Amino acid sequence: MLAAALALAGCDAATPAAEPPLAGAAIGGDFALINSAGETVRWDDFAGRYRVVYFGYAFCPDICPTDMQRVAQGLKVLAASDPGKAAKITPIFITIDPERDTPAVVGEFAAAFSDDIIGLTGTPEQIAAAAKAFAVYYAKGEAVEGGDYLVDHSNVVFLFGPAGEPLATLPVDQGADAVAAELARWVS
Repeated sequence: MLAAALALAGCDAATPAAEPPLAGAAIGGDFALINSAGETVRWDDFAGRYRVVYFGYAFCPDICPTDMQRVAQGLKVLAASDPGKAAKITPIFITIDPERDTPAVVGEFAAAFSDDIIGLTGTPEQIAAAAKAFAVYYAKGEAVEGGDYLVDHSNVVFLFGPAGEPLATLPVDQGADAVAAELARWVS
């Protein structure tokens, strides 16, 4: 009886995972943006790699830094438990505030969380095209004292597969362990 139960348990473990939640979604696609070294980077430059993509801005006072910290921590947790999976992932931060987020600024912002995160910026037109392709909302707020402003934006962290296909969103609101678990679920 025990052998039969173990055999059945083994069958359950071999059952393929459910289809990714974002399978078939029209999210993502080609872009031409600028990295911290001033070089043009395209979506296809990451072909063959899983991609974690977040749109935000370096001057964000709270949400963006928190989300990026949880992405970086989640990747670190995954690297500790499954370094092979973690090595297949490229985290990407794309600004929605190109007016202030120069290549140097996005590079510094991304590096504050992990040297593995690639910070990207571009012209307002390039950012608008990328945001549209990824179905990301953003709008510049009214200027406040000193000329500073906030940018209202969606804060979704996307996971894409090696062919650039959308797979899932990452639960950054639940912390690093939840992020790592979701990455482990979909990265093979």
